[in-house]
Amino acid sequence: VACFPSAMLTEYIAKAVEKAEYEKMENGRFFATIPGFKGLWAEGKTVEAARRELISTLEDWVLLAFRFGDSVPVVGGIDFKKFGLHTNAR
Repeated sequence: VACFPSAMLTEYIAKAVEKAEYEKMENGRFFATIPGFKGLWAEGKTVEAARRELISTLEDWVLLAFRFGDSVPVVGGIDFKKFGLHTNAR
């Protein structure tokens, strides 16, 4: 696996979370997703709690994608393919 600046991952996550969508569920909790990130979601008691959980979940999602050779969406011009961090999307 190629190396890349850790600040790039931080910036990638920040830009991705800017695109997050939140929905209040029937139970009063908030459900959060980011369009284009298949299978990624989080929930929390408040929008802020859902956002914090989404950030944590997104970091894990991206790192697991790198580990298993899956592609991740380009966000804010950040394309990890340039660092050899992909094979084929599943």
